[in-house]
Amino acid sequence: MKKLGIIVLSLLSFVAGTRAQQRPKLVVGIVVDQMRWDYLPYYKERFGSDGFNRLQREGFSFDNTQIGYVPTVTACGHSCLYTGSIPALTGIAGNNFYVDGKRTYCTEDKTVQGIGSHNSAGQMSPRNLEVSTIGDELKIATNYQSKVIGISLKDRGAILPAGHAADAAYWYDAKNGIFISSTYYQNALPEWVKKFNATHHQTKDIRCSSMGNTLVADMAIEALGKENLGKDDITDLLTVSFSSTDYVGHRYGPFSAQLDSVYLSLDHDLGRLLTALDEKVGKGNYIVFLSADHAAPINYKKQNAHGIPAGVWDEDKAKQYPGVKDVIENRIYLSDSTRKDEIIRHFQQEKGVAWVIDFSHVNETTLPDYLKKKVIQGYHPQRSGDLIVILKPGYYESSADSYEDGINHGAPYSYDSHIPLLWMGRGIPQGRSIQHVSISDVAPIVCALLGIQAPTGCVGEPHPFQ
Repeated sequence: MKKLGIIVLSLLSFVAGTRAQQRPKLVVGIVVDQMRWDYLPYYKERFGSDGFNRLQREGFSFDNTQIGYVPTVTACGHSCLYTGSIPALTGIAGNNFYVDGKRTYCTEDKTVQGIGSHNSAGQMSPRNLEVSTIGDELKIATNYQSKVIGISLKDRGAILPAGHAADAAYWYDAKNGIFISSTYYQNALPEWVKKFNATHHQTKDIRCSSMGNTLVADMAIEALGKENLGKDDITDLLTVSFSSTDYVGHRYGPFSAQLDSVYLSLDHDLGRLLTALDEKVGKGNYIVFLSADHAAPINYKKQNAHGIPAGVWDEDKAKQYPGVKDVIENRIYLSDSTRKDEIIRHFQQEKGVAWVIDFSHVNETTLPDYLKKKVIQGYHPQRSGDLIVILKPGYYESSADSYEDGINHGAPYSYDSHIPLLWMGRGIPQGRSIQHVSISDVAPIVCALLGIQAPTGCVGEPHPFQ
């Protein structure tokens, strides 16, 4: 009891102390799409001094940051990092899900039009997100004077972190090789974005190469100056998501030569971004945090070659079973609910399947509490479907477009849920901790540092840096 009292007093002191400080001029949130925590020690000797190693040398690392839900996929990770919430509340139940009986992409919005591009890549917005974000709460706290901008190759990597009230979100239109946005935010691209596109136009798809991350870093650095981020006493927010790590990771897998090249290049680009922050905003005037939306397993063939159990589960084949309408990220949507018990028994017998869980009866299953909590926190009643397949450790979903040497993610296990969380900047001490921290704790920590209200669906805790 005495120990609990000390922890509570320490946390209250932390929050009160940070609120008493003047807010930083800028907060920069960085997401590395598909980054395992163990990449930090694995690449440490090959990283330079200005990127990942600088964040660890000058800042604070929570080394035991975990994702507390399934599925561990991009849209869920980006939304939960910036809302402090869980898919059960955010409405972002996956990269794709059903809304009112229709299969829906997470940021799809047919009521808006693209700007900078006339194809469907621009018909995107945050309207499927059912809770507020850090940026939304920052807007409220500053009477909507803060500037909030999101940048990523992926639309969901730009839109979901920036939130509902953002000034802009920019994502990459691979068909036209430029950054675009939608009329949700504005009616035309700013002149600086048009000029950036003109000078950085791509004639080939660069998403599955280090050039994709370099382009995002260039765009973020350009936004710092052209949007005057961090130039006054009203705190701004810039969200940056590096997606090429995910594209390459899916194709070639962790610890491959191809992914090595992308991470070493990303480290250089990260260093350039941090240096630009020093020069344009000033050391001590900003806060940076870096995390990931999910991690990744090792390719099953590489595991098997060393005697480690692993394999794949064919999602395309599962979609063909009678009574199944769709299968998305191991979630099963039924077309015939009368066959539910039969479908559960059928998939339960398949190789690599550990459990098939009826969402409506989760608490009645023999699923271990650790996994049961992740299923419940990832379940959105109107969007998640009827059943979820929990594969055995080491197994992952495979489909016709899967890469033979690559991987897929989405599991509740450590290889998909253990992610990095690094902090650096104003008021952040140097150090590291192995205390358990959740992906949902990032937003309340930021809000505590800024002295603003946590987002509407926040369930995380503002851990102190100790």
